[in-house]
Amino acid sequence: METYRATLITENTAMNSHPLAPLRAQDIARQIERGELSATAALRLGDEATAEREADLNIYSHRNPDTEPDKGPLAGIAVGVKDIFDTADALTCYGSPIYEDHVPAADAALVSMLRRAGGTIAGKTVTTEFAWFTPGATRNPHNHNHTPGGSSSGSAAGVAAGFFPAAIGSQTGGSVIRPASFCGVSGYKPSFRLFPTVGMKHFSWSLDTPGFFAATAADCAFVASAMSGRDLYVSGTDETPPRFGLLASTIDDLMSVDMREAVNHAAKRAKAWGAPVTNIEEPTAVAAAHAAHTPIQEFEARHALAFEAMNHRDLLSGPLRDYLDNCETVTPDAYDDARRIANRARKASRDLFDKCDVLIAPSSTGAAPEGLGFTGDSSFNRLWTLLGMPCVNVAGLADGTGLPLGIQIIAPFGQDAKALQAAHWLESRLAR
Repeated sequence: METYRATLITENTAMNSHPLAPLRAQDIARQIERGELSATAALRLGDEATAEREADLNIYSHRNPDTEPDKGPLAGIAVGVKDIFDTADALTCYGSPIYEDHVPAADAALVSMLRRAGGTIAGKTVTTEFAWFTPGATRNPHNHNHTPGGSSSGSAAGVAAGFFPAAIGSQTGGSVIRPASFCGVSGYKPSFRLFPTVGMKHFSWSLDTPGFFAATAADCAFVASAMSGRDLYVSGTDETPPRFGLLASTIDDLMSVDMREAVNHAAKRAKAWGAPVTNIEEPTAVAAAHAAHTPIQEFEARHALAFEAMNHRDLLSGPLRDYLDNCETVTPDAYDDARRIANRARKASRDLFDKCDVLIAPSSTGAAPEGLGFTGDSSFNRLWTLLGMPCVNVAGLADGTGLPLGIQIIAPFGQDAKALQAAHWLESRLAR
C-alpha cells in the first residue's frame, strides 16, 4: 500500500492501543509530483486509521463520500473542514440541532479557496456548539479520557490520529492553538483578516479567525500558501536562528508546573542551537487588553446568535442560553471602551518586538484536562486573537503521562511567514 506517515511525539501506548501517525501533507504532495504516489491513492491514506478509530474518537460530524482528486497544488490532499464553514454539497450544522438538516446554498469563501487549490474535503469535523464551549463528542487521540480541546475539536484530533493530513478550523479565543497543543500537532492562526470569513458561522466578528492544522509548521504553511497564493512557505534550508523573546505575562501564574518547564525547556533548546533569547515584559497597555476580549466577544455573540436565541431558544444548550442572557448586560459603551483598549494595545504591541523577531509563550495553561465536559482554558490565546497577531503551535513536548504540551510562537501583525518559519526552526530543534 502506498503510504507516508510520520510521528511528531513519542506516544504513550498505554493510553491508546493505536500508535499515532499524523500524515504529512507536504511529503504527500512531493510523492505525487514525483509519480511515487497517485493522487487517488493519497486520498485513501487516512482510511485505515478512520476505520479503526472513528467509533472511539468521533472526529466527523459528516464524512464525504468517495471522490476523485481535483487538479492543483493540493491535489490528493484530504482536508477536514470544521463544521462552521458552509459547504454546498454537505450538511453544515454548526454543532447545533437547530441546523441538523441544513445544507447551505453556497460554499464558504475559504472552502472555495480549498477546492480551487485542488484540495478534497474529507468531511466536516466536529465543532463545539456554534464554536463556543459546549463540547461535541470528539476525544483526544492521545488519551480518550481527555478533551481534544475546542472549539476545533475534530480538526485537531483528526490530524493527530492520521485521518487526514490537514484541516481547517477557526479561533475566536483559543480554538486553533489550544486544540493543536492538546493533540500534539501544528496549529496556525493567521493574522486577522488574512483569510476570509464569508460563509463562516460567526460568534464574534471582530475576533473570529480561520486557521489551519497539520502535522508540522511546514505542512500548515504549505496548505495555507497553496490556498491563498501567498508566499508563506517554510524554507527547509534556512538555518538562520530567529531572535526569540521569552514573554513574561501578567497571567503566567495560570501555567501548570509542566507547562512552565516546557516553555523554559524550549527557550533553553533554542539558546543551545544558537538563537538569541531575550526576556520580554508585557507593556502596560498590552497587559490591560487581557480583560478586553470578554466584553467584545459577549457583545458581538449576543447579536451574532440573536436569531437562534429568539427563535430556537429551547434547542440551545443550557450553558449557551445562560451565556447569551448574560451577554445582554454588556452595554454599547462597555463594548466601545473595550475596543479602545484593544486598539491601544495593538499600537503598544509593536514594542514587544524591539529586541526579538517572535515571542515564545505557552499555547495553553497545561496539558489537556481530563474529562470531556470542559475543552480547556484559553487564557494564553485570547490576547493574541484580540490583537490579530499570527500564532503557531509548536508540538514535540509532553508531560510525564505522555500528553502533549504545545509552545506558542507569536509574530507581529502581518508577519505570518516569520511566525511559521520560526515555528519550523524551533520544532526541528525540539525534535533533535
